[in-house]
Amino acid sequence: MACSAKFLLPLLLAISFYINSSLAARNLIQTTNTEFLRTSCSKTSYPKLCYSSLSVHATTFQTSPKLLANTALSVTLSSAKSTSEMMLKLANSQGINPREAAAIRDCIEVLRDSADEIRRSISEMSNTKESDFQLMINDVQTWVSAALTDESTCSDGFAGKAMNGNVKNSVREQVVNVAHLTSNALALINNYASLHG
Repeated sequence: MACSAKFLLPLLLAISFYINSSLAARNLIQTTNTEFLRTSCSKTSYPKLCYSSLSVHATTFQTSPKLLANTALSVTLSSAKSTSEMMLKLANSQGINPREAAAIRDCIEVLRDSADEIRRSISEMSNTKESDFQLMINDVQTWVSAALTDESTCSDGFAGKAMNGNVKNSVREQVVNVAHLTSNALALINNYASLHG
């Protein structure tokens, strides 16, 4: 019995040390990822939105500016799609006047264009070769800028007093959120480009 306790205690101590070391390493990695995200988001126009929308994906991009920019594009694409779906339901709901319905449908079309541009950007960033970096970055910056313009065009369609306050506010809030996410993604892409050169 004493012999087994003599071997058991060092074994338990070794296991305990390993577990504590693993937890400490995991916490250090999470802290590093979090600080990288905070620093990166501080360079965007909407740092709080940047951090809140991307922090759940920190293990995906860790400390990679490229993966962070790509993740920001993916989050933006998801938001654009869900906003478009919400607007489609709104356009088909009762109580929407013809002018509001037309503006919503126009906005849906513009958001689809925006989503296509973001989708192309994600694909381009994932498939580029090192020798084509500058061409890829130029294309991505152009497409994401165009997506931002599309979102602004959508939001402008709800300006003026002819629109219902509830519909106008609901749509604009969603579209502005997508535009802010897009702006942040573009800033992160620009940061990635500046680090590459």
